Amino acid sequence: MMIEPRANTDATNDLHRRVFVRDLEILASVGIFEVEMRYEQRIIVGIELDVLDTYDGISERIADVFDYSRVVRDTEMLCQSRHFKLIETLADAIAKQCLADPRVHAVSVRIEKPDIMPNCKTVGIEIKRSRSI
Repeated sequence: MMIEPRANTDATNDLHRRVFVRDLEILASVGIFEVEMRYEQRIIVGIELDVLDTYDGISERIADVFDYSRVVRDTEMLCQSRHFKLIETLADAIAKQCLADPRVHAVSVRIEKPDIMPNCKTVGIEIKRSRSI
């Protein structure tokens, strides 16, 4: 007797996709120290998004998928839009910007400051946010 595979009853289960941006280097005005307020510094941003999309696996049209280049462009613009005293504030702003797209259900944002502490390769934070249900 052959057992038939059970049909997927959750139609959205197959539509989740992980989209990521790693090691995005941006010159930004961040920090609480006087020198940080006067000069931009290099930050490294990483973003992982849990995206629900309707991509059929066949189409070759960028309009049919979540465009990570838009995330890069929007993140660069946000990071350079003003001075952020805390990278925690900046990370939350990036997360909110990503979650504004209804296809994004969860996001992780990591921000590193590689040039601020001479005895560390990098310091930073990571947050995780998800859409309220």
